[in-house]
Amino acid sequence: MATDHQTPASKQQQPAAGAFKLVIYEQENFQGRCHELTGPCNNVQEAGVERVGSILVHSGPWVGYEQASCKGEQFVFEKGEYPRWDSWTNSRRSDSLMAFRPIKVDSQEHKIVLYESPSFAGKKIEIVDDDVPSFHAHGYQEKVSSVRVQSGTWVGYQYPGYRGYQYLFEKGEYKDNAEFGAQLPQIQSVRRIRDMQWHQRGAFHVTN
Repeated sequence: MATDHQTPASKQQQPAAGAFKLVIYEQENFQGRCHELTGPCNNVQEAGVERVGSILVHSGPWVGYEQASCKGEQFVFEKGEYPRWDSWTNSRRSDSLMAFRPIKVDSQEHKIVLYESPSFAGKKIEIVDDDVPSFHAHGYQEKVSSVRVQSGTWVGYQYPGYRGYQYLFEKGEYKDNAEFGAQLPQIQSVRRIRDMQWHQRGAFHVTN
């Protein structure tokens, strides 16, 4: 007798569009009062959370901000556990997280071009479907003053090895470093932001 073709289990577990879920806890190691987010939050204190001590991302990715209304330093969160501050940043400038929003990942393709000078001028480095832990290793020593994201969603880092300040790059153009939230035109590594829809693992772990 004929059997129906079953959808593989891995396909069934993919989240529907807009299925974002993140839980913030006031204390480290997922202790204390918690609050669940499924959409943008401009101020966690208005949601009744005094401070963010740990984060559990059930489905993402998300970007968190140091200041309310999605301002200040940025932090990218993919699916996974973040038990304390140093699990999501090593920039050490501040330990405040005040706002969150989901990141739309709408492409399996990834292409980004980073330019030495503002308005897409000067030397450039073009990256297609790859993560680059060190621009220097690719022979690019210059600063990064403007960026063009042709496809995919990326996070750039101030230093090699995915360290220092983080900058979220969604599809579009960033004419100067102020447009991507950087005080200095310095980016030395980039990686693709993965989404559970395309990549089951989803979570990114820094290897120490």
